[in-house]
Amino acid sequence: MALRHGTRQTCSILKGTICSVPHGARTRTRNASAIAVASTIPSDYSHLDIAKEASLPNPDPPSDSPTAAQLSQHAPFMVATYVRPSPLMTKGEGCYLWDAENRRYLDFTAGIAVNSLGHCDPQVSKVIAQQAQILVHTSNLYHNPWTGELSKLLVTKTVESGAMHTASKVFICNSGTEANEAAIKFARKVGKTRSPSSSHINRKHEIVSFQNSFHGRTLGALSATPNPKYQAPFSPLIPGFKYGTYNSLQNLDTLITAETCGVLVEPIQGEGGVNVATPEFLQALRNRCNEVGAVLIYDEIQCGLSRTGSLWAHGRLPKSAHPDVLTTAKALGNGFPIGATLVSEEVANAVVTGDHGTTFGGNPLACRLAHHIFSRLSDPALQASVLEKEQIFRRGFGRLKERFLGKIKEVRGKGLILGVELDGDGSEAGKVITAARERGLLVISCGTNTLRFVPPLVISSTEIEEGLKILESAMEIVFEREGAEKVDMTQGQGEMLPDGR
Repeated sequence: MALRHGTRQTCSILKGTICSVPHGARTRTRNASAIAVASTIPSDYSHLDIAKEASLPNPDPPSDSPTAAQLSQHAPFMVATYVRPSPLMTKGEGCYLWDAENRRYLDFTAGIAVNSLGHCDPQVSKVIAQQAQILVHTSNLYHNPWTGELSKLLVTKTVESGAMHTASKVFICNSGTEANEAAIKFARKVGKTRSPSSSHINRKHEIVSFQNSFHGRTLGALSATPNPKYQAPFSPLIPGFKYGTYNSLQNLDTLITAETCGVLVEPIQGEGGVNVATPEFLQALRNRCNEVGAVLIYDEIQCGLSRTGSLWAHGRLPKSAHPDVLTTAKALGNGFPIGATLVSEEVANAVVTGDHGTTFGGNPLACRLAHHIFSRLSDPALQASVLEKEQIFRRGFGRLKERFLGKIKEVRGKGLILGVELDGDGSEAGKVITAARERGLLVISCGTNTLRFVPPLVISSTEIEEGLKILESAMEIVFEREGAEKVDMTQGQGEMLPDGR
């Protein structure tokens, strides 16, 4: 019913043109619940002049649009945790999104590396609908079939893939930050077992993480995210966290000591700028952890689950560089909240009943869905296609670098987590994001003046080429045409806002 209502609205916008509804939307609508829900969505869009920005195929809704009116009604009731551009996304299919005024966008963001199987995947939707009619939640006071099945699949497929050969058990939670919180707690518990103390103070308690990392918003994960802009408002944070330089082999002996219980690192830093850890760096961390008895934690929340072309980003490393703990979330639910912390037998043995828990984590709906999604993401054929698609992107970036001389500083990443750092005063990425969105392409930022490309893994070569053409036109506006300074800089297109924005 809600979709029919939105469709009527968007049809009224088009004033006689054909109303574009995603394939299958009408079928899904007929099967939707007929229960009426109160809504503040405007029912009359007929006064909107969609030719107002005729030079743009996807102009952002202006201040006098129905979208702006609706957003102004919502704003007083929402905590301002994010800066968002004005489009109001209402539906999606595959690699495309549509806003409330029926503008279509090719999505190179996948909900920040979440919708790896695309938007509204029919099989995913079917699993959700089926399980929702069987059992949604019981709490962890009782067993259910799917928590164990998902845990077994995660461990089995991980070991078979050549990644984390010591993977033994899994803690299921609801998000990436919760997965990292569990990892931090488990590392501290291991520290207590490896270095028991007769006093209430345990010396083996320090957690080491690295500059430009992002591990989450909750207090423990934030304590491991060394950005003063985000930490200062919530100080004092949890004590015992130290920070090193990413990819630096220097001073590891003084950084990771006998007081270190855990080292937390992203094999690829997503929010920090798509920075790829060198094999030598990860091996050195593993070696030093072995020397001092610390737990090595790989945060693959953004870079894992086949986004690099292997099941896990560390999967091509030798066993001697594998972690003791592995965290994941994002694509594991394809948009449905779920996270997981994989641990070795030794780490698992340190955790006893009552040490940790969750009310919603491991519920049968989330776990059955993740079981289905993980089964598909672990497909070697999909992983091979990711590497092929990476090359299409890289060739396209090469052409852009040749055309816009001196504007593209560096291309980084693996598979379908790629970053294009731009040269300039720092505003270029935000302007390109705006120009691309107003031409029908969604891209986000990360690090310093860097465009981030994390599309659905199921994106086609045709869709990649389509997006690259739009990206080229956006860069032309920003870098070559007169009046580029008038292009607004989109802010807030990532978890971390660079340079105080």
